[in-house]
Amino acid sequence: MIDRETVDRIYAAANIVDIIGEYVTLKRKGVNYVACCPFHNEKTPSFVVSPSKGLYKCFGCGKGGNAVTFVMDQEATTYAEALKMVAKRYGIEVKEEALTEEEVRRNDDRESMFALNGWAAEYFANYLQRETEGQSVGLAYFRQKRGMTDATIKKFGLGFCPAKGDRMSKDALAAGYKKEFLLSTGLSLVSDRDGSLYDRFRDRVIFPVHNISGRIVAFGGRTLRTDKQVAKYQNSPESEIYSKKRELYGLYFAKKAIQQQDFAIMVEGYTDVISMHQAGVENVVSSSGTSLTTEQIRLLNRFTKNITVIYDGDSAGIHASLRGIDMILKEGMNVRVVLLPEPEDPDSFARSHTASELQEYIRANEQDFLEFKAKLLLQDAEGDPIRKAALIADMVQSVSVIPDPIQRSVYVKECARIMDIDEQILISEVARKRMTTSGDRETDEFLRRQTTLRQREAQQPGVEFVKQVEAGSSFETLEREIVKYLLKYGHCSFDFKEGRTMVACNVAEVIFSELSDDNIAFRNPVYNKIMAAYREQWAQLGTGVEVPAHVFLNHIDPEVCNMSVDILTSDDNYVASELWRRKEIHIDTDAEMLAVGVPKAVTLYKSKVIEALIKELQGRLGDENISDEEMRDVVQRLTAYNQVKVTIANKIQRLIL
Repeated sequence: MIDRETVDRIYAAANIVDIIGEYVTLKRKGVNYVACCPFHNEKTPSFVVSPSKGLYKCFGCGKGGNAVTFVMDQEATTYAEALKMVAKRYGIEVKEEALTEEEVRRNDDRESMFALNGWAAEYFANYLQRETEGQSVGLAYFRQKRGMTDATIKKFGLGFCPAKGDRMSKDALAAGYKKEFLLSTGLSLVSDRDGSLYDRFRDRVIFPVHNISGRIVAFGGRTLRTDKQVAKYQNSPESEIYSKKRELYGLYFAKKAIQQQDFAIMVEGYTDVISMHQAGVENVVSSSGTSLTTEQIRLLNRFTKNITVIYDGDSAGIHASLRGIDMILKEGMNVRVVLLPEPEDPDSFARSHTASELQEYIRANEQDFLEFKAKLLLQDAEGDPIRKAALIADMVQSVSVIPDPIQRSVYVKECARIMDIDEQILISEVARKRMTTSGDRETDEFLRRQTTLRQREAQQPGVEFVKQVEAGSSFETLEREIVKYLLKYGHCSFDFKEGRTMVACNVAEVIFSELSDDNIAFRNPVYNKIMAAYREQWAQLGTGVEVPAHVFLNHIDPEVCNMSVDILTSDDNYVASELWRRKEIHIDTDAEMLAVGVPKAVTLYKSKVIEALIKELQGRLGDENISDEEMRDVVQRLTAYNQVKVTIANKIQRLIL
């Protein structure tokens, strides 16, 4: 584990806005920042980052945490590895204590794969620049055939793998890298003949693939041979650190430009991305020759809602690529299409034009997807009513996947105009398509809103600062309620009537004394850790002093952090109605709410504990093998517990009344 002192330094240095901003486009809203949540698909931003509190929270899916746990989730790594990544960003040296064997193995395996990929990228780049074969074959290809400058080659880490079939594998083994990681990363393959290793990317120019944070997760290799028997491209296989459906080539280099310009350009291949970057257009990404996936679209959706797809002028795969447009539309994004003049592709077009010329061409020639698709398909269907009917069905399919009803309505009108068809027919077809494929989400949403409205109208006005617990609530619910009172109001006091005297009671003091007197510990270990952390700070700071939230938000245990974020933000979205105040409807103050809520929550929990003990003892009475002495002991304890139960029940009744 990483020692507490180092963890504290990492949290003190971490700027949550900067770190999360590397993965999501954040927009300032008051003192906080908002974005569409990267953990679930949504149209309206409900993901909030609070720089003052050092936390993030999605009020849509409930996900929350701090800068380190965010990196942990995004990079699919352990808490310790996420801490290291944040520490590296701020130049903090990490000191570690002993980890479990499983943690050590998993961390070591992932880091070994990343380290090997890093070594391989440097190896390929050095071979390209320093070896005769690399210079005469690979470097000549990049410079002369593709017109790339040395600065561009260095920026993207381009390289060359030796033609000798096993040289890279042997050099890697000689450098101390293990066979198992050469195989798991896909850099090497095993010969069926003798079990020896040989290079997957032999005799190919190399394109390293970076993930969103800049670490090398895979490679693409292009052959320069004209032999049709040899695959043009070889790509790294899926691995512990690489999933091709979740990566976009060039996104690491493009994300800032995408955020600044609020749109992304989608092209087909590695060289398309690189040449456009070299031409000065940097908001460009590619799906690396694979079919576009939903995960890739959602990854891009973090930075912009607008995508411009560029097709080759003579691309034979345009029709097949239209499926990708429907997927983009389904994710609620805006799509425009640019068709390059024949026989250009983005690579060649970028090399023959300046940045301003390229940008002007895109602006002048981009078309709305509907117009583009209709023109393209109408050419095929000209004079054939059957094919035109199929075309209309195809257009309806595209429009039907658009989640926004207003945008969908606009497209229906435009489609009716382009296709010269009655708008009502299209509306009916789109409705039918949505009903059969994805359900009528608008109807569901309407019913949900109406149900919520009726529930609100049926309730008496009142502010529920903390959700009220009732008799019969579960252990989990009651424990969470007590922890919530402690975290949010532990330093506060409320008046409690003792005879004719009002006594000021501190929330933390009441909770700890009530539970400690009966030696009660929570069943949920995370709640116990939060209680222990609070008690430690409370003992140091004294009664009535607020315990800083960062004690829990930056806790060394990520489960404590995530639970604390969830509890501390659980009621942040509630705002009392100003109308109630104007009409002089009484709203409980914090003190009034605490005077009822805290004693009630603690008492209900003690009642729950007593009920569990009684049930356990009753079960022992049914044991045929119980001795007479044990029987007397159990009966005696049952009598005592039942008396306590009656006392607590009376207290609960008074609290409720």
